[in-house]
Amino acid sequence: MQTYGNPSVTYGWWAGNSMVTNRSGRFIASHAAHTGLIAFAAGANTLWEFARYDPSVNMGHQAMIHLPHLASIGIGFDEAGAWTGAGVVTIGILHLILSMVYGAGGLMHAVVFDGDIQQSNVIQAKKFKLEWDNPDNQTFILGHHLLFFGVACIWFVEWARIHGIYDPAIGAVRQVNYNLDLTAIWGHQFDFLSIDSLEDVMGGHAFLAFFEMGGGVFHICTKQIGEYTKFKGAGLLSAEAILSWSLAGIGWMAIVVAFWAAQNTTVYPIEWYGEPLIQKFVIAPGWVDSVDLTGIAPFGHSSRCYLVNFHYIVGFWAIQGHLWHALRSMGFNFKEISNRFAVAS
Repeated sequence: MQTYGNPSVTYGWWAGNSMVTNRSGRFIASHAAHTGLIAFAAGANTLWEFARYDPSVNMGHQAMIHLPHLASIGIGFDEAGAWTGAGVVTIGILHLILSMVYGAGGLMHAVVFDGDIQQSNVIQAKKFKLEWDNPDNQTFILGHHLLFFGVACIWFVEWARIHGIYDPAIGAVRQVNYNLDLTAIWGHQFDFLSIDSLEDVMGGHAFLAFFEMGGGVFHICTKQIGEYTKFKGAGLLSAEAILSWSLAGIGWMAIVVAFWAAQNTTVYPIEWYGEPLIQKFVIAPGWVDSVDLTGIAPFGHSSRCYLVNFHYIVGFWAIQGHLWHALRSMGFNFKEISNRFAVAS
């Protein structure tokens, strides 16, 4: 974290990252605990939405987020292809159980295990120590992250191929084989908002899985070639810089999701999310429903409206966080701004 030349600086309770900056064990603990919170929220909200679901009303008009996602990947349908909610409760309870497992893992890493992995007696564990300005250490950890992302993409592709996902074109769940056409995949980089082929969607994920896992192996197996110079990033890599890049990635993905979910009805079917949205500028850029849901949907908005605007707002602030931490990592002192105003007054 940026200390502005004061090595003994202390941070307030709200600067949670400062407590794990140079303590890899605590860093893992916070990751595990955070995963537990996400799993708990997913499981609890899934059960809550299922308890209040009214099958006589369009799911997208009931302000639901978790059930539509499950329906989109083909969970909740019987053998005849009709929505029954089968398996939804199981998914919800499984997430609640996993939240306890992750929470226990977070507590163990925070209370029982070493606060810094470098002090561990396990040789393999020491490889995941935190040396922010060490490219070999950072690329090794990055490689493992990419492998997990690749595995997640493979799981999604194989789920669609073996189990099947919901196809709004036929109004039923069907098995989808990936279309690994590199020309089509490249072309969809520019028109993905209007993509209408589930085969192309799966092809993109299959290509992404190959790309991520190949990159993961590359980053795990390779090290810095030649001298680590400023041109290669020496002096730039830091906890603050890596945090800023993480926020940039989160923000960019959230904004892309907002634009995609607002209009695309193949990946986000009308049956589950409601009708496509209209972009408007009301105080700030955002989207509104294209149909009047007053008196029908809770607060008069569709699931798509909640999903899109939430992602856009969170993405916007994540980008602001990226800029803030990126400037701090480069040595910009924000305190100088208030000092200048104080002098001027």
